Amino acid sequence: MGKYLYALDERRKKWYYNVMEKIEELNQKIAKNLASYRKTAGLTQAELAEKINYSDKSVSKWESGNGVPDLYVMLQLAELYGVTVDELIGKDAETKQQETAQQCKKASVKKWGLHVLIMLLSIGLVWLVATIAFVATWFFNPQGYGWLAFIYAIPVTAILMIVYSGIWKYRFLNFFSVSVLVWTVLTSLFLTFKALYSVWSWDSSLLWGIFLLGIPLQVLEVLWAFFRSVFYKNKTKKSQKEKKTKAAQSVFTEEQTA
Repeated sequence: MGKYLYALDERRKKWYYNVMEKIEELNQKIAKNLASYRKTAGLTQAELAEKINYSDKSVSKWESGNGVPDLYVMLQLAELYGVTVDELIGKDAETKQQETAQQCKKASVKKWGLHVLIMLLSIGLVWLVATIAFVATWFFNPQGYGWLAFIYAIPVTAILMIVYSGIWKYRFLNFFSVSVLVWTVLTSLFLTFKALYSVWSWDSSLLWGIFLLGIPLQVLEVLWAFFRSVFYKNKTKKSQKEKKTKAAQSVFTEEQTA
């Protein structure tokens, strides 16, 4: 009989320690989540305590895992951070943020694929129109200059790419498209005038000078892209510096209030 009682007592102890271990693990997870969501919201422990009408010592205790807020406070915190109570006590915030980042990456890839599809369809439509123009011209005049339709389709394609890259913020594609537009427009004009000069029997030996216009235009495009890139980097650095300063101030305030 004593053996059975001893075995039963051991089971109770084991069950008790398992329960306490799970409670401790849950407390640590909640503490980690509370600290992570507070920092993401850009609040110090003192600022959070003021918002929910509690002392900063209570906030510190919750975030150290030595206790958990009651249900009413959890509801307040969930509303403040824009999450659910389940998210506060469920997966830790860092894991959730990683999952969110992965989801955003997948969504970005899908969006990029959709953008490529839209561009390809638009470009295909341009070249379909060019083909129709060439065939129609060829029927009426097989020895004519219907092939110029394909030449002009290239700058039109570049214009489409400039529009789409501007809307979707693809800076490199925008730079490339503008460069293509400059030189293909000049090429189209050169070939058009050359064809007209041959019809009118004019001297076209100096037509190559039209390409000289592309040099300053290309230089301006490079300078514009360079200064735009510098401005964007400075803006990004300034934003990161402000975030670091805010984080440092938050840590300093927490140390002062601890």
